Amino acid sequence: MHDPEADFHAFDAAHERDTPHFFAANAPVFVARAPGRLDVMGGIADYSGSLVAEMPIAAAAVCACQRDDAHGGAVTVRSLNAASEGLQAEVTMPAPVFTNPVSLLRWLLERPRDERWAGYLGGCVSLLRAEGLIPKGAGARFLLRSEVPLGAGVSSSAAVEVAAMRSVCAAFGIVISPLELARLCQRVENDVMDAPCGVMDQVTSVMGEAGKLLLLLCQPHTVQGTVALPDDWTVFGIDSGVKHSVAGVGYTNVRVAAFMGYKILSERAKSGFNGYLCNVTPERYVQLTDTDPLPETLSGADFLREHNGIFDTVTVVDPAQTYPVRAATAHPVFENVRVAAFVEALRDGSDSAFVEAGRLMLSAHRSYSDCGIGTPETDLLVELAAAQGESVAGAKITGGGSGGTVCVLLKQSDETRVLENIRDEYTTRTGIVPRVIQGTSPGAWETPVRKRNG
Repeated sequence: MHDPEADFHAFDAAHERDTPHFFAANAPVFVARAPGRLDVMGGIADYSGSLVAEMPIAAAAVCACQRDDAHGGAVTVRSLNAASEGLQAEVTMPAPVFTNPVSLLRWLLERPRDERWAGYLGGCVSLLRAEGLIPKGAGARFLLRSEVPLGAGVSSSAAVEVAAMRSVCAAFGIVISPLELARLCQRVENDVMDAPCGVMDQVTSVMGEAGKLLLLLCQPHTVQGTVALPDDWTVFGIDSGVKHSVAGVGYTNVRVAAFMGYKILSERAKSGFNGYLCNVTPERYVQLTDTDPLPETLSGADFLREHNGIFDTVTVVDPAQTYPVRAATAHPVFENVRVAAFVEALRDGSDSAFVEAGRLMLSAHRSYSDCGIGTPETDLLVELAAAQGESVAGAKITGGGSGGTVCVLLKQSDETRVLENIRDEYTTRTGIVPRVIQGTSPGAWETPVRKRNG
């Protein structure tokens, strides 16, 4: 298990070396840490109310916050590693843009792309102010260092949001529950960054336990405990090098398509299924579609002529888009069942359960491809994993798809050989040297906030 203290030490060293005078000397600074996550099962079905199984990873974001009442409510953010990602290192958001989350979103959209990352931190202030928890005229200064790779599908944005939210809450003396913290961070993503993600990333970053899969029923965020991997089972992630974004067209279209299908099924069944598509069982889905299948694809315009919008609160149907309704609707219905079966396989721990867990992962991977959010690179990684023999159970694309990281389930005793073989062959065939996501660490709630002198 990775020791969070190492991340705090690395942050302190970089702060002292690169920005020793960033904070005012006469006020305390609060420092928080939050990890990324590896999506083992569940993925994009979270927004449809699925059960998901998520592992907090070793890589984490560390964020320091100091209350700033001297600049009329402005918020300044600085990243210690933004330059290495081609981003503006320091951004100041003026006080008037914190009127509400929409005003901050509009301001960010008018800024150069290399400054928009600031919204992940500034959005925390905006949401807390909208909740009446930060007074008008009070601003903040944030300093960030993150080792969670961007665009790899391992929740780099959630790690930043959670670390920032936890540090700013400490700076302003705000006491909230872990789930409320995660919910506010999801709203930063949805309302300020205009990314229609579910809540699993933020909950895992807040509440995950090292070495265990967090089980979350996303209706909307009921934690069902954790499950440990059996002895000699392990998982690792391998980054395809294809940048992923939940704000991308592919992810958004699949989400909208799922809600379109949900609306059609609800009208046929005259039931809202208690608010979530995943409450449609596979058997009920077959009954509702056997003689009248959902359209394979459907234009937004055709859907809106027949139906009065969708139930989603963070996306809308675009009349000009064509959506993969059938696959995107079927995916969460069957994924919810796959995740439950996967968890039972972990609890069983037998050799046959190992094989079954891998089969479920491969089925989930193919379902992503059916939705149109697979890539040749992630398909290749899954293929290479399957070629490694009986010590590999299976592999799958993770998170929002369209690139990013593949999760591999295998026997720990053969991890080094398998990892090296996949990495070497992938590099030979693509020219990409893939990043490996290994290790685990505790979520933000298990790691106390540090108080420093400014």
